[in-house]
Amino acid sequence: MSVIRPSPIPIPRCRSQIVYRRLHSIYLIQHHQQRRRRWNPRSGANDAAIESTTRSPEAAGGKMVVELVGAFNEVTERMNSVWLSTSSSRLLFKALKLSIPILQSLPLASDGRSPLSKALSLSILLADLQMDAEVISASILSEVVEANAISIHEVRDQIGTGTAHLLHEIFRVKNIPFKVDVLDEETAASLRKFYLTYYDIRAVIMDLVSKLDEMRHLDHLPRYRQQILSLQVLKIYSPLAHAVGANQLSLELEDISFRYLFPCSYLYLDSWLTSHENGSKPLIDVYREQLRRSLKDDLVLAEMVEDVYVKGRYKSRYSMMKKLLRDGRKPEEVNDVLGLRVILTPNSVADDDVEVGEKACYRTSEIIRSLWKEIPHRTKDYIARPKENGYRSLHMAVDVSDNDHTRPLMEIQIRTVDMDGSANAGTASHSLYKGGLTDPNEAKRLKAIMMAAADLAAIRLKDLSSNKHQSLKTTTNQRDRVFCLLDKNGDGMISIEELMEVMEELGAPGEDAEEMMQLLDSNSDGSLSSEEFDTFQKQVEFMRKWEDRDNEYKSLLDEKLNDLPHQDTTGLIQLYNKELEDRLSSH
Repeated sequence: MSVIRPSPIPIPRCRSQIVYRRLHSIYLIQHHQQRRRRWNPRSGANDAAIESTTRSPEAAGGKMVVELVGAFNEVTERMNSVWLSTSSSRLLFKALKLSIPILQSLPLASDGRSPLSKALSLSILLADLQMDAEVISASILSEVVEANAISIHEVRDQIGTGTAHLLHEIFRVKNIPFKVDVLDEETAASLRKFYLTYYDIRAVIMDLVSKLDEMRHLDHLPRYRQQILSLQVLKIYSPLAHAVGANQLSLELEDISFRYLFPCSYLYLDSWLTSHENGSKPLIDVYREQLRRSLKDDLVLAEMVEDVYVKGRYKSRYSMMKKLLRDGRKPEEVNDVLGLRVILTPNSVADDDVEVGEKACYRTSEIIRSLWKEIPHRTKDYIARPKENGYRSLHMAVDVSDNDHTRPLMEIQIRTVDMDGSANAGTASHSLYKGGLTDPNEAKRLKAIMMAAADLAAIRLKDLSSNKHQSLKTTTNQRDRVFCLLDKNGDGMISIEELMEVMEELGAPGEDAEEMMQLLDSNSDGSLSSEEFDTFQKQVEFMRKWEDRDNEYKSLLDEKLNDLPHQDTTGLIQLYNKELEDRLSSH
């Protein structure tokens, strides 16, 4: 029986509309109960008050404030606290206020996503890479500028010169691949060198993140377009991401490209790796936690180190396939399919922390041998015999198979914090060399420029204000940042005038602020305290997570339905759609 792919299950396209409806239903119940408790039968004003709270808040201003607050919190909670100064928080807030109303008014993108959803996806990827507020703001605004809804000159006047400069750079960078006719190895290497030499490195990273987001949503394109883009990514963007130190981004770009270019080979490796999993928890996480507990429980090691950090990774499908083809191995013969890295912080009270660190590394290797079977010919001691470039670490390969299951071999690297820092510094120059700069000295020079640019960004965006009520660095609660940004006069309350100002900045009528104030102002004093606004933000956060879960369940259901005959799926789709409609109408 042939399997027919069912039509995609429709889901709501506007997150803020659903969130606002659900918030309204919650606040409507709360306020209605409070109004009834305060009701005075002698006063007809109470009827008007209750009636005013039961109006449907479909006003655009309320929806956009929900989106503004939710988006700002979602991005900033992923950013490094170093970047979250007063000026950087204001910059990001201004960029969101300018972008959200425009992005909500634009048509859906070709992949079916809303422009706002796409812009927030890019900003979250950049925040995860620990980019600063100026880069994230420029990324959000690039979607607006690309739609010709606003010019770079307007961004310069309303947001700042630095953000406008980054926007100018990102559009220059985006046009580079279209300047070549043939994408062979020599041309790709030249393009990578051109990227790294002549453009703001932050604009290059923004372009890489944009390319990753595009690669994650290729299913709507015809097959030939998917393969053209995948080849372009494999030749230019993935090595470029490795060159600028974004290794995880590089690996994901490689794997997605590999999946579209060689689907059968990808499926073979993916099936082999999946066959070794047991249970819902990834295998690498099981071994990482097992090793971490064993190291923490060892009394001898505890006397040598203050802290133990263990991180794990799977070898990418693309890297694994290259190794299989190059060495003629079978998958089970690759010794670093699974990888753990142990980073030790030597005890600071020791007289010679270098010697203590080395002893701790060897003690860690002994503990590992007690857990798993070592493969002796795979052990490399770069602590006793460092590489020519100064690299120091202890490498081991172990067999983690048990009596019931055969597992892939696992590589474990053991090093101290200082060894890890030196290795990363060396990797940065080496990555630039592999990414397209054939002169090692030129790679080192560019690395120094990248570090200087990062330092300059930190200086430019540091706190310059000495006013207590203007400083956001001292806020202990992440959600307090939005409250401080809305509380412009610093009196500890958000007045109706301040709320109206935000509404107008979002392009909505100021009257919408009155309706929202009635929803949020639980004690009816005409202003919002930090506690009232915090309750509102908790509801926004809860509803956004709820919406994300809805989308996850929808994706899982789509996958399961694809494996069933068409007649078996029709009833399930109808039931799901009915349940979805009932949930929306009830809120």
